[in-house]
Amino acid sequence: MKKYLLILIVILACSPGLSAHVINFELEQMSKDTVFWKYMLIGFQHIIPLGFDHILFITCVFFLNSNLKQVILQTSMFTLAHSITLGLAMYGLIKPPANIVEPLIALSIVFLAVENMLTDKVKTRRMIMVFLFGMVHGMGFAGALSQLGMPQYAFATALISFNVGVEIGQLVIIMSLYLFVARIFSNKAWYRVRVIFPVSILIALIASWWTIERIFFV
Repeated sequence: MKKYLLILIVILACSPGLSAHVINFELEQMSKDTVFWKYMLIGFQHIIPLGFDHILFITCVFFLNSNLKQVILQTSMFTLAHSITLGLAMYGLIKPPANIVEPLIALSIVFLAVENMLTDKVKTRRMIMVFLFGMVHGMGFAGALSQLGMPQYAFATALISFNVGVEIGQLVIIMSLYLFVARIFSNKAWYRVRVIFPVSILIALIASWWTIERIFFV
């Protein structure tokens, strides 16, 4: 599996794509405190309400097994992975092309949605998948952040606060699903058949269309 991970990084690093350290001179006028709060808000908004694909990914992570420990285990792997590639991309160490990254993000959602219908166990394979897909999502975050631009004098602050905002957005999704769905219905005998299966099928269909759209029509 390490071999596949290395191949993925090499391919994306060698591909033409995003440029790091985009300068927007309006951003250079902000204080570091303003930078922190601004980019944290941007990170949050990139999940809620703008990141519908990331919302569906986190939803798939949640619905494999609604036990909060299992969800946190998966999201920790996802967080670690997307933090790595977001940082590498923004510092210019890898240059992931959007025409590859965006279809892969959609495809990652399809994979998790389908697996949710096949098993309810968090196995090693699932953790590896979430980690690898998290790396791809991190490259997607980098694309959005690169287009916005970042202040050079507070580059690390902006990068960290953006990531904090993303994590807060993910936490809101997870806790909302837990409080309003899993906590109420997960102990019901019909929960998997009437909730997880239909939701997973719907997500898989949406993400399959996104995959096709992003490959052929964007």
